[in-house]
Amino acid sequence: MFETKPPRRESGRSAVVQRRGVERVQAILDSAETLLAEQGYAAATLKAIGEHAGIPTASLYHYFADRGQVDTELVKRHAAALDEQFAAGLNDAKAKTLTGVINAVVTHIADYFRANPSFVQLWFVGRNSTLTEIAETIHLSWAERLRQRLIERKLIRANTPLLAIQLVFEAGDRLFDVAFQRSPAGDDATLDEAKRMLAAHLQTYAPKTAQRVKAK
Repeated sequence: MFETKPPRRESGRSAVVQRRGVERVQAILDSAETLLAEQGYAAATLKAIGEHAGIPTASLYHYFADRGQVDTELVKRHAAALDEQFAAGLNDAKAKTLTGVINAVVTHIADYFRANPSFVQLWFVGRNSTLTEIAETIHLSWAERLRQRLIERKLIRANTPLLAIQLVFEAGDRLFDVAFQRSPAGDDATLDEAKRMLAAHLQTYAPKTAQRVKAK
């Protein structure tokens, strides 16, 4: 029997086309990041992104069906790095108290937002239903990890409901939104109040002995 192999030239051409497609996608996402950071969410339309990237709008639709798909890919770009900041705050060796852990987590996440203004626009201004689902998934993961770590450190009781920790991130998300509305760099006073509020909420779940010591 005879074997048929595709011509090498055709295979090489396919690789070039594929590479060019990847490069175009990166150019589109890079342009979207720039427009978001410099001009805000409303200005970063598909048309504007295409013009900034030097890609005709018709060609842009070959890679992204709508603005929401661009937003989703951008958030995925940031998700891993944002999670690293959360983990850094959670594992901060200097944070030995409940308040210390909350302060460390809030500070690390705030630092990431400050360093990535395009992400601020996506996360708070342009959040659509898909991004809301992504945020909920992230917050659930964080809540589970924070609860486990605080229980391990005996900073909260072992029977503390997961919902109590989930609400920390729901409330925290809204407070971050306010902080970055008040200032593009994140209003320090608002973030300080957020730390106090979130720590005070979790303090109600601290072991009874810790609560008595604090009361004294």
